[in-house]
Amino acid sequence: MKEQIESQIIINAPAAAVWKVLVDFKAYPIWSPTIKEFYGNPTVGERTKVLLSQPGGTSMKMNPVFLRIDANKELRWKGRLLMNGIFDGEHYFILKPISDNETILIQGEMFSGILVPFFKKMIHGNTKKGFEIFNEALKDRVESRL
Repeated sequence: MKEQIESQIIINAPAAAVWKVLVDFKAYPIWSPTIKEFYGNPTVGERTKVLLSQPGGTSMKMNPVFLRIDANKELRWKGRLLMNGIFDGEHYFILKPISDNETILIQGEMFSGILVPFFKKMIHGNTKKGFEIFNEALKDRVESRL
């Protein structure tokens, strides 16, 4: 079973400025309402613990493997619950320049595994709301630094 969600926002800044905030992993506790902390510095092919907190108070630590860290373009990781195939999530941030001073941020996740049908309400509710809250906070952080 698979389920995908996405949330987009236009940020009034160049992609490089958005990227700079997105990959300043040590600063997340200061501004991010949902991705609370990275325990280490993410590297492609390696695992880094991440503390997540969704609207409604659900928090969890996960240990995803980072799949892509492409400067000014894409940040992607994949996490799982217990073992592959139970409840996996491939999370991504994609930056698409609209102009020299505008960027679309696309945040999304592709969920897969046998438990996905049981979590559809959470995926389309709190998880998607969490993406929207994060996107707004990122936009505020980036635009306030220009």
